[in-house]
Amino acid sequence: MTTSTLTGVLIPNPEMLFQTAHETLLVPNQLEASQLDGVFGRLMDHHVDYADLYFQYTRSEGWSLEEGQVKSGSFNIEQGVGVRAVSGEKTAFAYSDDISQPALLAAAEATRAIARSGAVRKPHAVARGGGHALYQPLDPLTTLKDAEKVALLEKLERYARAIDSRVTQVMASLASEYDVVLIARSDGHQAADVRPLVRLSLQVITEQDGRREQGSAGGGGRFGYDYFSDAMLKKYAEQAVHQALTNLAARPAPAGSMTVVLGAGWPGILLHEAIGHGLEGDFNRKGSSAFAGRVGERVAATGVTVVDDGTLMNRRGSLNVDDEGNLTQCTTLIENGVLKGYMQDTLNARLMGVPITGNARRESFAHIPMPRMTNTYMLNGDKDPEEIIASVKHGLYAVNFGGGQVDITSGKFVFSAAEAYMIEDGKITYPVKGATLIGNGPDVLTRVSMIGNDMALDPGVGTCGKEGQSVPVGVGQPTLRIDGLTVGGTA
Repeated sequence: MTTSTLTGVLIPNPEMLFQTAHETLLVPNQLEASQLDGVFGRLMDHHVDYADLYFQYTRSEGWSLEEGQVKSGSFNIEQGVGVRAVSGEKTAFAYSDDISQPALLAAAEATRAIARSGAVRKPHAVARGGGHALYQPLDPLTTLKDAEKVALLEKLERYARAIDSRVTQVMASLASEYDVVLIARSDGHQAADVRPLVRLSLQVITEQDGRREQGSAGGGGRFGYDYFSDAMLKKYAEQAVHQALTNLAARPAPAGSMTVVLGAGWPGILLHEAIGHGLEGDFNRKGSSAFAGRVGERVAATGVTVVDDGTLMNRRGSLNVDDEGNLTQCTTLIENGVLKGYMQDTLNARLMGVPITGNARRESFAHIPMPRMTNTYMLNGDKDPEEIIASVKHGLYAVNFGGGQVDITSGKFVFSAAEAYMIEDGKITYPVKGATLIGNGPDVLTRVSMIGNDMALDPGVGTCGKEGQSVPVGVGQPTLRIDGLTVGGTA
């Protein structure tokens, strides 16, 4: 297996990925790539437009610490294959955790119910497609011994408790996943990928004078456990404790319409939820998005440019190929306030007559792919963050967010701020608690009046849910000033 070096990063040869996928998914199940032709022959005999096979092997683990002890650990192995056939707008799908020729043929038989009249498709020659080289094809579970994983969580707890005596409880979790996929399509294209993923989460509770508050931090991405250095652990501990102590001193948040400044990085989750989902192809093809039919129109303030980029190195939302075997890419969704297009998978791109953008994603072999975000973020503006704060007479500065809800059709959203401060006469004054941001995604974009030059991505903790499927994602943005946003408070 050969490798090459690009700017100091070891890049796997695409054949290495195919060999790993072949040895992990096909060889143990006595399958040869040539046998897949028979499955497609069974599928395409009934005149479907498109069909694919998605083989997957996943090994995952999780460790959690509470009350000073690692109390639980989990380990799981899953494998299987999903068989999909598409005819027009209709999709037939079957899956099996038995990767064998009989199981594949049975799944193919189950999908043939959507057959329609048309010309019989002839088999295509197999063409192995390459992909990006955005992360190393390593198994993160093996990058630390079990005892070292426990010690890492214990060290994180010690760092958090050492910061302040008001820290009364520390909860931490460590998780990783080793994912091997092989995608075979009816057009003869095949793609393979080996996807590592790690995540570390920390939650602390502080207490003073009978009042208890919490703070959280964490991070991760597509690499091994060695990413979590001592410096990184200390950073997480400081962030979580700072947030919890800030909330201890927080006053009730005021309510009403006001100027809101969103911090850089994780606050991009509001952009993801309130705007990003509305830019996915399926919602727009069906006309259920607030952005449907508006390509070429101004949908945001001047200077607002939003992209979805699945090609960022080692990022949680990045993929070498999407779950249909297409190359991921950087797709401009909104450029200088004008809607340029949507995120697309094969089905919706074909029906809408637009290019595929490499955004087909699925939770596992047991789920159908659909257009989903990867790493979605707003590009930099030209304002210094301090200038943005100084421009606000009276408003809210939201540094971090907790949970939120959004209605894709209307674009209406509600988000709770996990860490927020009041801005008075251009200065950040006191922290507030209980602030919620209420608005409409498309409307909020038009209310952006200042865009910072400090764009940051989240630390690698995002998970996105859609139609019951969860996938890892990334978000980001620079500091933003939004005028006239409704704040729900407790004061």
